[in-house]
Amino acid sequence: MDGENLTVLSGFILLGFSDAPELQTTIFTVFLSLYVLMVLGNLMMILLINADPQLHTPMYFFLTHLSFIDFCLSSAIVPKALQTLLLGRSHISFLGCFAQLYFFLALTICECFLLGVMAYDRYTAVCQPLLYTTIMSRARCYGMMVLVYTTGFLTSLVHTILAGRLFFCQTRSINHFFCELPSLLQLSCSDTRANEVLQLSNAGLNIVGSVLMILLSYVYILHTILQIPLARRRLKAFSTCASHLTAITIFYAPGMLAYVQPRKPCSGDQAKLVSVCYTLLTPTLNPLIYTLRNKEVKGALRRLWVRKLVLHLTRL
Repeated sequence: MDGENLTVLSGFILLGFSDAPELQTTIFTVFLSLYVLMVLGNLMMILLINADPQLHTPMYFFLTHLSFIDFCLSSAIVPKALQTLLLGRSHISFLGCFAQLYFFLALTICECFLLGVMAYDRYTAVCQPLLYTTIMSRARCYGMMVLVYTTGFLTSLVHTILAGRLFFCQTRSINHFFCELPSLLQLSCSDTRANEVLQLSNAGLNIVGSVLMILLSYVYILHTILQIPLARRRLKAFSTCASHLTAITIFYAPGMLAYVQPRKPCSGDQAKLVSVCYTLLTPTLNPLIYTLRNKEVKGALRRLWVRKLVLHLTRL
């Protein structure tokens, strides 16, 4: 039986953080706690935005999808990672591994472009407020989200199909807590140059495309804000972008800190740390950022509690 058929039948072994066995319990506790917070926070945001009519605006429409993407991204990776941490290492089937790979890539690309779309939304709100409702119409918002999801899931499909054509040797141990593309390519005993070229070119296009949209949007936003005569109005205009800027920072900063280092390749530990940020830390922090820094969301929470209290009193 050749290496490929053996791998298809037996799958892979996820090593997780087995190189630090003394920290397994601590890491498991942190993962589980953050995952519970992530589930509660993102589901709360989705339910709150859909329940409060005052939040039925383009900004919160995109925020609903950000919470949905974060929830799906984390849920595709973390439950299996918790099993790996609990057991020290765990088995994952060939199909399960490539399903993880597909959804991780797809949802990460979707979030990358969604942050760019949200920057365009903030540009329209600050720089063209009189035309905001016309430009950011319901049809255009839905069209943008269709484009975001189509780009993410089709791009990921190309990567997954190309990776699925590779031959895998006897070594089946993945030094990670989930099936990430670079880790899989390291296990292959066939030529992976096409995969690596596609990975680099696609990552470059995604990052450049979304970052360029974000930078251009905020250049115009900053220019418009600086032209506002009153400091109080300038602060109010900038505050509408503060949560989005924070979300962008926690999404892009870990990858840039780990990978953008001249003449210094990213180690396995750095890759795991960046993956933890994308799959767990960022999805957990985003709802907190948009709740704690947003008066409209806090107002919606208060209105929801008041409605529940009134409903409860009327039943007594």
